[in-house]
Amino acid sequence: MTGRRRYQGLAARFFFAQLLVVGASVLAAVVVASLAGPPLFHEHLEQAGAGHDAAQMLHVEQAYRDANLITLAVALPTALISALLASLWLSRRLRTPLQDLTRAATSLTAGNSRIRVPAGKAGPEVTTLAHAFNTMADRLEHTEQVRRQMLSDLAHEMGTPLSVLTVYLDGLQDGVVDWNNATHTIMADQLTRLTRLMEDIDDVSRAQEHRIDLDLAEEGLGDLLHTAAAAAGEAYADKGVDLQVETITDTARVLVDRQRFGQVMSNLLSNALRHTPAGGQVRISVHRQGASTALIHVADDGEGIPPDQLGHIFERFYRGDAARSRDDGGAGIGLTISKALIEAHGGTLTATSPGPGRGAVFALHLPLSPSDSEEVAR
Repeated sequence: MTGRRRYQGLAARFFFAQLLVVGASVLAAVVVASLAGPPLFHEHLEQAGAGHDAAQMLHVEQAYRDANLITLAVALPTALISALLASLWLSRRLRTPLQDLTRAATSLTAGNSRIRVPAGKAGPEVTTLAHAFNTMADRLEHTEQVRRQMLSDLAHEMGTPLSVLTVYLDGLQDGVVDWNNATHTIMADQLTRLTRLMEDIDDVSRAQEHRIDLDLAEEGLGDLLHTAAAAAGEAYADKGVDLQVETITDTARVLVDRQRFGQVMSNLLSNALRHTPAGGQVRISVHRQGASTALIHVADDGEGIPPDQLGHIFERFYRGDAARSRDDGGAGIGLTISKALIEAHGGTLTATSPGPGRGAVFALHLPLSPSDSEEVAR
């Protein structure tokens, strides 16, 4: 009932607005017909030679006034009826899309992010409004899906270490588990896993929301890559995977937070090692791309990435192989953090793969430092 009254009020406002226009037009017509018309008409009669007979002049002028009155008497109701019909037509044309928009907004407020508004045929302005609403609803639906998925995955990620800690604490309390080095190690590992999970979630949230503080400094790219390779060297040697760094032939420099960039390279190298079997190889290479960009490749010849998973690997908690990845102690968030951190540096991080069993390549684009770009330009 409220909506019907609202749109009846809309029609009334349209009619009132047009009534004002009609009224102003009629008033102007009356003023012209009564004040300006008769003198002009009289003057033209005299110029035409019909002004010598007073009775004839009076009769002609009276006919002129009667014609004006009849014209106004016909025109005014016609204009009012036309204004009313136009108001009703326009209000009904707008009523349906506005009702749809009102219902959709109410539904969206109630939590239904799947609601959409049809474009309709009420004009480009209403179509633009409907498109803007649907775009907003799409984004809210995506945000809600990400939130639900994140909460579900977070509960799962926290569930395992919390379950282990609960079992061991109950065992210690009941006396069925002894407090020894093995028990201490297991419980400490689970606490470390929970702590790292919280830190990772905080890192990726801050980076994606542009709230992360970067301690930027000009660094030699070759030194950064060799340092990252050296830090990962022991883990690679233990698994029997060959790690190669392409010889840096120039002195490319980038403006980065050294610690955060090291975190990105550590995540990429750990990911490559995790998915490369013993005897495989991981290669780090760097190239200049134009005068202002450095291109870094981290390529492996390991398991590869299926095409249906390639578009999801940077999503929070995404795991292409849950059975495999649950054993490595990670939270499925390292690549998400890496992408967010590189974007915070003004760069991009992408991944390609020919397919399963054919390896993968992670491409990292970083802007060169201003001084380095100027030297190349010269």
